[in-house]
Amino acid sequence: MKQVKKILLVDDDRNLRNLLSSYLLSEGFFVHSVGDVRDALVLIKQDCPDLVISDIMFRDLNGYDFIKLLKLDAIFIHIPVIFLTAKGMTSDRIKGYNLGCYAYLTKPFNPKELLAIIHNIFRNIDLLKTKSLYNSNKVVASSEILDSFTPTEKNILNLVLDGYMNKEIAISLNTSLRNVEKYISRLLNKTSTRNRTELVRSIINFF
Repeated sequence: MKQVKKILLVDDDRNLRNLLSSYLLSEGFFVHSVGDVRDALVLIKQDCPDLVISDIMFRDLNGYDFIKLLKLDAIFIHIPVIFLTAKGMTSDRIKGYNLGCYAYLTKPFNPKELLAIIHNIFRNIDLLKTKSLYNSNKVVASSEILDSFTPTEKNILNLVLDGYMNKEIAISLNTSLRNVEKYISRLLNKTSTRNRTELVRSIINFF
């Protein structure tokens, strides 16, 4: 079952909060909304959201202060922030992006555009998580393969990586060419590769 994403909306315009909360709820999100940054910080500590949509202009702490505080905390640094604000100058947007916001929308805005941005952010996060898990599993699998090599196989593999041909490996290890070919075949089988080129490439990719 897919987990419902939690969104925190921070804006001092109550009407906007109500309208946008209703819209996002209708799109399948769980929404909390507050009127200032201090309340947002309290709520985040109680129930960490998956994404924050925040205005910038507040009487006390502003949106820039808000994102700075989130990025200072290792627990909350991962939370993506969308700025939704009337501050539409290029310098304002650049400041927002430099502070780490994922997107910057100026008011008035199209709710469908905001929704598309939200979906895109979550999609990218899911892709990164999948890639991270894949790479983690790949590292484990690679480690298991390398650990399965015998000392002789490792010696021969190192010579293959150094560019030695089978005859040169046989001379270097004072063994028969047939014996070297047998070990090369084992290495190919263990790494699921078809030839020396693929073997070298697969070992390099392990690292």
